[in-house]
Amino acid sequence: MGTVEEIKQAIQTLSNEQRKELEAWWHPDYDEWDLQMDSDARAGKLDALAERALADFNAGKCDEFP
Repeated sequence: MGTVEEIKQAIQTLSNEQRKELEAWWHPDYDEWDLQMDSDARAGKLDALAERALADFNAGKCDEFP
């Protein structure tokens, strides 16, 4: 077994399909939707939505969660 740093480096060399396979093994309760959301979040595809949500929150446009 290698060090954590070696494992991180090895993971960075994986293809997208291999990363999905690894994530499915690591998180067996995840489904394809969860994996896609994680992938999109890491790729920054959800940043604009997060910024909009924060702007709405800061502008007082949100209700408190019970």
